[in-house]
Amino acid sequence: MRIKANIIFSILGLLVLLVVMGIWYASSLVNPTQLAVLLTSSVKTATGRDLRISGPIKLQFFPGIAVSAEQLTLSNTAWGSQSDFLTLDQISLNIKLLPLLSKRVDIDSIELKGLDLFLQKNRSGQANWVMGSQSPFATNLASDRQDEAPASENSLTSVANIMIANANVHYLDPTGLSSIYQVQRLSLTKDGSKTLVAIDMKYKELALEVRGKTDSVSELMQHWNVSPIQFALDLNVGVNGKSILIQGNVAKNPKTLPLINLAVNSAAVDWPSSNAIGKPPAQQPTRLSAQNLKAASAESVQHSPATYFFSDAKLPLDLLPQAKGKISIGIIKLGLPGRQPIENLNATIQVDGSQIAVPQLTFVLGQGQANLVLQLSRLDTASPVVTAKGVTTNFTLESLMARLDPSSKVSGGKMRLAFNLQSTGMSAHQMASNASGKIQIRIDQAKTDSLFLNSGGDFVVTLLGAINPLHKKSNQNTIECAVAYIPISQGQLNIANTVGMETDRLNVLLGGTINLKTEAVNLMVEPYEKSGLTTGIDLGGLVKIGGTLQNPKPMINQTGVINSAISVGLGFLTGGASILAENALSIGKKGSPCSDALRPWADIYPGAE
Repeated sequence: MRIKANIIFSILGLLVLLVVMGIWYASSLVNPTQLAVLLTSSVKTATGRDLRISGPIKLQFFPGIAVSAEQLTLSNTAWGSQSDFLTLDQISLNIKLLPLLSKRVDIDSIELKGLDLFLQKNRSGQANWVMGSQSPFATNLASDRQDEAPASENSLTSVANIMIANANVHYLDPTGLSSIYQVQRLSLTKDGSKTLVAIDMKYKELALEVRGKTDSVSELMQHWNVSPIQFALDLNVGVNGKSILIQGNVAKNPKTLPLINLAVNSAAVDWPSSNAIGKPPAQQPTRLSAQNLKAASAESVQHSPATYFFSDAKLPLDLLPQAKGKISIGIIKLGLPGRQPIENLNATIQVDGSQIAVPQLTFVLGQGQANLVLQLSRLDTASPVVTAKGVTTNFTLESLMARLDPSSKVSGGKMRLAFNLQSTGMSAHQMASNASGKIQIRIDQAKTDSLFLNSGGDFVVTLLGAINPLHKKSNQNTIECAVAYIPISQGQLNIANTVGMETDRLNVLLGGTINLKTEAVNLMVEPYEKSGLTTGIDLGGLVKIGGTLQNPKPMINQTGVINSAISVGLGFLTGGASILAENALSIGKKGSPCSDALRPWADIYPGAE
């Protein structure tokens, strides 16, 4: 028996020696230069791009096949602003030997170091990350080729572990606005049938950390759009040190949109400040060519001052991935930069291809609650449609201002807001220009200081200063009531006795137009004093606000009230009726501008009382 065992071990040892000698001999026959040529030609065939390997290529054949290369670049598309799509300091791959016998490539690990990736989308909708035979417009995960037969699973490549270190992802949108995402570490590690996820990245001053576990990422890559796949995830996302828990699953069948069911919850998280996402990132040692350095420096060029109050910058609605399903959101406390947090934010987002609906979004401010309904549709077109409606209950101006601006001194002010708006467009300015609907707000019994008035911006300060010259001479203003009912039709605000305010010194009516397409302002304001309260203040004139929302201009006619009113068209304050002396006198003696302006709440938000 002992002799037989010795013979068996001797034979096994000889076989191992032969395998080792065979691997050594095979490795000696492989020319790294020839391998580089093979790799570049294969990449060219698959992507249509040029792969260049400037550094050394190293091979190892035991215990698996290990390949490493240094100083790699992949060329960009012809219309790209950068010459290279990516540059890479080093790539290392470990390939399992046995699966090769079944004509299957199983990559045990991929490690990337010093990656610079340049993503870009042009005004025609083309994306430079779409390569090879794919349609240049197939930028979505759901844009499946209907004429493409599923590949055989036996020939697919699987990747068990992925490690990326010191990476910069640059994105240039069609408007020329650029962003840089710094990835210090990205690790996807196989753990049985699961994948452990660890990501540390930074966007300007916004630090993100991701930790958790998902179903096998390798399986997801193999089966996506080939055969049905279920993918569960359980991730903890840290945003500047505060956690968001993301749990749920994604299901994908071939030739169909992904079906998602996710829950996003947090006990406390802070909304990033404008500084956190508005400052350029710290300069890092670069590996870019002179041409890329020049292009990268252009990313920090300052944009010209805004032309409009509502920005005309294109919103990235076309980047939203298409899917079906729902996302439930629950945040107990959402911190706002420089303000008090809002509480109990709850929403359900329903997605169905190019349509996103939020049938209910609620949150709490102090004792007040807001109920909103939002919908985005036709997101795959050049004219996406937005509808929004909402109503608030039990709000006070005091609690609202305490959260928006803790330094302002406001007391009281029971308030209510309702709106129902529809619009279309690709920017905030386009949406304002095409908006139609109604907005109404009412405030009762509030005391405010000058800080509250000044915090309204140039337009509000100009308007209030023109209405009431006393507000600059008084540290406190008493608002008995204020009502604004504003109908909007295709970006045109037509105000006819629908904005009124009563203070302890003045009653005010406002009328006129605001054109949101041009943002031109043409408002007439009729302030009239309460008997004996404003002695010595000349209110015997018509106030006019002109200019634009961005640059309002007050114009006050101090003489000839009746003649001035007729010349500038005070008629719209009475719905277009002719203005005679007795008409103007009756306006000046109206008892309740608030009651005259207020409309039934159910007319704005159906169901509101």
